[in-house]
Amino acid sequence: MSHELIFFGAFALFIVLMLALDLGVFHKDDKPVSFKQAATMSAIWISFAIGFYFFLKTEGQELHNIKDQAHLEQIVTDHQHNISVNSANFHENLNRYNDNLSLEFITGYVIEYALSVDNIFVMVLIFSAFGVDEKYYHRVLFWGILGAVIMRFIFIFLGATLISQFGWILYIFGAFLIYSGVMMFLAKDEEEKIDPDKHPVVKFASKFFPIHPEYVGHDFFYRNKGKLFITPLFVVLLVIEFSDVIFAVDSIPAIFAVTKDPYIVFFSNIFAILGLRSMFFLLVNVIHKFHYLKAGLAVLLIFIGVKMLAHHWLEQWGFTTIHSLFIILAILTVSVVASLVFPKRVAG
Repeated sequence: MSHELIFFGAFALFIVLMLALDLGVFHKDDKPVSFKQAATMSAIWISFAIGFYFFLKTEGQELHNIKDQAHLEQIVTDHQHNISVNSANFHENLNRYNDNLSLEFITGYVIEYALSVDNIFVMVLIFSAFGVDEKYYHRVLFWGILGAVIMRFIFIFLGATLISQFGWILYIFGAFLIYSGVMMFLAKDEEEKIDPDKHPVVKFASKFFPIHPEYVGHDFFYRNKGKLFITPLFVVLLVIEFSDVIFAVDSIPAIFAVTKDPYIVFFSNIFAILGLRSMFFLLVNVIHKFHYLKAGLAVLLIFIGVKMLAHHWLEQWGFTTIHSLFIILAILTVSVVASLVFPKRVAG
């Protein structure tokens, strides 16, 4: 366990350093993020994820400090990896384990990254509804995603504990994902709206905190005559955090359909949401063009839910993580291509 904590601590330190560079060096001033900056940062975060994939593929055993066959078999059993490590050659078994671990990571990363697109739709609506100046988008998203990292940590390791103690909870997760996917598909053509005055987070904040009536630059707090107020920008941050909690209810169980190793769930999740900010600025002006993407994400959730419910039968048929990855990529590709080939008609 101590080795896992050291590994996790090194990962956390890397994330903190990258976020510090992001806010303290690259975005010290309040100004809109350009398409070029967003593309560069997206490429950097994707490169980090790909680099981590290759690290796991070659050195994945370092995560749990696997040194012998007995420990390898224990880890495979504990985390329910869908592989056989019964070969007489330990190094061959270790390579098979590393290949599977890296594949689980990249599949979880693709799932989370894809589902994050739906969260971008919501973020655009929130910023628009609350009238946030574009130059403050990055600041809100920075602190919002920092909070999301902490919330994901709690959700993921709590979920892993529940799964280890109550294996049947996977079936509840699967049924819930199918329900979420069906509801998303039925609502795919509905125009989402956010009413700032009626939003539950706004009502909660106004009940327990004094809110300053106007934005005060990029400040989240404002002191006037000795009294501390939260600003509307902090309220927007709370709404962003709330939307991420709702979003995580779907996305985290979806990754548990791919891997039961909580560290891999966390790593894939965090790499994806850290790239969410740059992806937001990359897609904010073109996301409306991918009108079939929501339907594709709905199908994706349904597929993952079915996989969770039928995982025993699928494993018996030889269904592996690579098959899941191919199906997920196919669903996303079809929805994106269909959106571009059959553009949405503009009324009037």
